Amino acid sequence: MEDSSLAAVASAALNRGRFIALHVAAGISAGVFTWTILVACGLVVLLEPASVLLGATKQLGGSYFLWLTLKSLRAVLRQEQVAFDPFHHGTTAWTGFRHGALVVLTNPAAALMWTAIASLLFGSGLTAWQMAALSPVFSFAAFVVYGFYGVLFSMRAAVAANQRIWRVTEAVLAGVFGVIGVSLILSGVGDMKGL
Repeated sequence: MEDSSLAAVASAALNRGRFIALHVAAGISAGVFTWTILVACGLVVLLEPASVLLGATKQLGGSYFLWLTLKSLRAVLRQEQVAFDPFHHGTTAWTGFRHGALVVLTNPAAALMWTAIASLLFGSGLTAWQMAALSPVFSFAAFVVYGFYGVLFSMRAAVAANQRIWRVTEAVLAGVFGVIGVSLILSGVGDMKGL
């Protein structure tokens, strides 16, 4: 899966604890299940030729990354440790689950990844029914992996380390997300110009 899923689980674990992190992992698992069903239905294949849709998705995703960049820089300048904590206005199991699902379902990289997976699996001879039957397997695997990360990042040593170096982490993430955001926007503009 993508780094954004790992970041979502790590952020929840470090800022809100294991319970919320496991709900984020469950949301990611549900997102994976949804993408697998979309692949089985053939809906993901529609994204391949739709360069306008893909370009718009990239621009939207790039804008989101730029928003995260500004949010992170603001937190560093104001010395507020909430930039990558989407739960600072309220924490519930549902909020965690919803956040995890949205991270997977709204990520343009996930759409591209599942398009590649569709090509690979259908190219190997799998039917749509066989692909749909794999949905629980992929979903369970995602929960195990991201649930493990949630447990790992919610351990006292990880939380204590985060408390000491959060400003450096926020500044580095701001730079990385800024580069990703600009790259996605420029790529999306390129996709739309190529029509």
